[in-house]
Amino acid sequence: MKMTLFILAVVISIQPCMAQLKVTPVCPAFVVDILEGTVNEKLFTYSSIAEVQNKFPCFTSTTQETNGNTCGGVFYKDKDIYFFTERDYIEVGPNFKGAISLPIMGASRGSLFKWLGNPKIKDVTWDAYQTKYGILILYFNKANKINKIQLSNKGVESIKLCE
Repeated sequence: MKMTLFILAVVISIQPCMAQLKVTPVCPAFVVDILEGTVNEKLFTYSSIAEVQNKFPCFTSTTQETNGNTCGGVFYKDKDIYFFTERDYIEVGPNFKGAISLPIMGASRGSLFKWLGNPKIKDVTWDAYQTKYGILILYFNKANKINKIQLSNKGVESIKLCE
């Protein structure tokens, strides 16, 4: 009886030693270049899901691309940056955890001319600027401060945004 209890105790104590260790993916810091339309100089608005996942493996979710009717991409909710690869744009939210080449997040609407010139299209809650890579859309809160940034290689006539 003692031998049976001893063997049972040994088997139970060995079980935790056989657990698999899982590595948490670590991402480099996100650096968004507003004038170039890139993230970390290697990801573009038209980068594929695989390219984004390889550069930043710590994504929180993905949605597969279909034929242009969905919002496929790679999403980093904890960092507040989203790569909509199916529709070729990158979105940066107000709680973005990273660096932006120009200090525009939270900047007032009237302070943007020195960096971006005049917007191509103005609306009550957003402005769209023509860039060398396509279009930059800046969204404003009620205090007229920037609270969302979208970079796309599309033009204002052809861009399709996700809700």
